[in-house]
Amino acid sequence: MKFGLHNPSWLFGADPAEIFPGVTARALWAEQHGFTWFSVMDHMIEIPLYGAPDEPFMEGWSVLSALAAVTSRIRLAMLACSVAYRNPAHLAKIAATVDLISRGRLTLGIGAGFFETEYRQYGWNFPPSPAVRIRQLEEAVRLIHTLWKEKRTTFHGTYFHAEGAILEPKPLQRPHPPILIAGGGEQMTLRAVARLGQACNVQGTSEEVKRKFDILRRHCEAENRNYDEIERTTSSRLLLARDEATLAAKVARLGTQPQAAGFAFVGTASKAIDWIGQYRDAGAQLFISSALKNDAETLELLATDIVPHFA
Repeated sequence: MKFGLHNPSWLFGADPAEIFPGVTARALWAEQHGFTWFSVMDHMIEIPLYGAPDEPFMEGWSVLSALAAVTSRIRLAMLACSVAYRNPAHLAKIAATVDLISRGRLTLGIGAGFFETEYRQYGWNFPPSPAVRIRQLEEAVRLIHTLWKEKRTTFHGTYFHAEGAILEPKPLQRPHPPILIAGGGEQMTLRAVARLGQACNVQGTSEEVKRKFDILRRHCEAENRNYDEIERTTSSRLLLARDEATLAAKVARLGTQPQAAGFAFVGTASKAIDWIGQYRDAGAQLFISSALKNDAETLELLATDIVPHFA
């Protein structure tokens, strides 16, 4: 199992001018310490899972393009773009550009979108029906695929269209950059992965993740798609310490409640190895982690104790 690092928080000190040096240092550190993936979120404001809405928050594609120029090996990704935030033809162009800057290290993560507060703040239409948003997602991926492969694209969909569109230069990766479709919806989202995705990202307990992967396999069989062509990823937040006493002090200082289910794990590094191993056994090929509250010790323990264990 490989490991990735996700950056959901932009708190790198009190001075906003230090945000980009901070995230650059983190991406370079990840590249040097055994991580194969570095991702950022596609939001305009912080989401409740990670912090307060008025915290500093950087636009993801701008940062990703800059990181593409200063890193050399690690795969860079959005986890994940909301289908509504950019015209998908424009998104195809942005992603192709970042793939070229990175010399072929981009994964385009895309999802149906969920954060209605953000939609309303920025004036985007929020279809209340998840089914509509997922249909938009699938149509957007089809348009992006076509733009990346064809000399000119004319596309007349229900939600999106293009007229003789030229996208040059094409992405560096062949046949195109992998598209990760994020979300674990069992009837529609995982079916879209089976039809169109090169990777998926599902979250939950290891038992829930295994069940989602089994459902994805059945969708692949129905679509005559090779299940093993799809990279299976999962993601979680971590707060780690080397021993229980240090952990208790950290939990008290940060105000974080210990838990070991769903989207977060709070515990010692040795227990985390067992917990993460359950995701490997469930079929996850890439474990994408973030450190709660940007905790430095959590990152160090990931690099020194956990990543080498699964190498």
